[in-house]
Amino acid sequence: MAKKLFTSESVTEGHPDKLCDQVSDAVLDAALAEDPTSRVACETYATTGLVVIGGEITSNAKLDYDSIARKTIEEIGYAGPDSGGFDAHTCGVLVCVKGQSPDIDQGVSKAKEHRDEASKDEADKLGAGDQGLMFGFACDETPELMPLPISLAQKLALKLSQVRKQGILSYLRPDGKTQVTVEYDENNLPKRIDTLVISTQHAANIKGKTDNLDLQKFIESDMKEFVIKPVVEQLGHLIDKETKYFINPSGRFVIGGPQGDAGLTGRKIIVDTYGGYARHGGGAFSGKDPTKVDRSACYAARYIAKNVVASGLAKHCEVQVSYAIGVAKPISVSVSTFGTGKIKDSALGDIINQVFDLRPLAIIQKFNMKNLPKLNKGIFYRNTAAYGHFGRPDLKLPWEELDKVKELQKAANGSFVAAK
Repeated sequence: MAKKLFTSESVTEGHPDKLCDQVSDAVLDAALAEDPTSRVACETYATTGLVVIGGEITSNAKLDYDSIARKTIEEIGYAGPDSGGFDAHTCGVLVCVKGQSPDIDQGVSKAKEHRDEASKDEADKLGAGDQGLMFGFACDETPELMPLPISLAQKLALKLSQVRKQGILSYLRPDGKTQVTVEYDENNLPKRIDTLVISTQHAANIKGKTDNLDLQKFIESDMKEFVIKPVVEQLGHLIDKETKYFINPSGRFVIGGPQGDAGLTGRKIIVDTYGGYARHGGGAFSGKDPTKVDRSACYAARYIAKNVVASGLAKHCEVQVSYAIGVAKPISVSVSTFGTGKIKDSALGDIINQVFDLRPLAIIQKFNMKNLPKLNKGIFYRNTAAYGHFGRPDLKLPWEELDKVKELQKAANGSFVAAK
């Protein structure tokens, strides 16, 4: 039987696209921390020596875009002449921001249900900030209920940045990418790790080594010891003599970040979610306030799927929700358990509609999304803008809570045991 392989990738915070995501979310954090009613749709573009911040922002907050961008870039690690070619202190910052369209605002601030006077329910006041479809997913492959390939790729990318910032591997620079290929057995269970790929930006001269081949061998040894080993040591049974390693396979990675490639907000949507293991509606997260269901409804869908899997009702669960702009109630909610459900998907869908409220205002209030930056010293959404928005035990994300397990079990007659 042919091998069944699945691959997911991640990138570090110094990747040009991720740098842009973090600047956009830093702007969002600053706006919401001062004015929780802010409407933010912030896009960032970065290239050699230049950062451009654009979009539509309506807020009473006094935003110093220049300082926000430079502080974020500096904290990522691009500061000074030896930081990899891009410098927070010398790059240009161009701001092209205007207010939110009043046509959008009138639909969001007063939903169709209230405009038509069909509802007096408080949660029906806020309309969805756009039309679209969103997906959430969970599975029992890892303790955080994420697919194993993206879970490992994210952890490797995070570890890559940690050993750089802690000075363990001081020759590393901020840009980097990871990739993990997992082989699955006939029961769709992880069988082994087939391939591990790490590409990391580095200094041109490492301990006197300047030859590309010598550099590559040196870096490969360090990656295996200080990055790969700590992440996969608890999964040693999945590593075997056939596992392949590709460390800096291009041979040299000195020029990186926006100096090497242009970056743009919202261009790593698969990295941000499930690594391609589940479907995606196409909308990005970073730089968007919670009225944008691209963000808030994806978080809610993940919350639902995770609680379903944790409740023991399914081993794999994907939830889709869709909206019309300016309308509070979702157009559709559907669920698929891919044959792993303990009850029919249609019955599970009825339970989900009974237990969860997917109107935008209800989601925002459930997760306290407008106040999260203020409650976390002005930085919250920026922390999600690298290493994934889901399955993050290092962050206290409200949409990762498992507080609906018992209610789901009770709705399904309480006959199922929660997944460990």
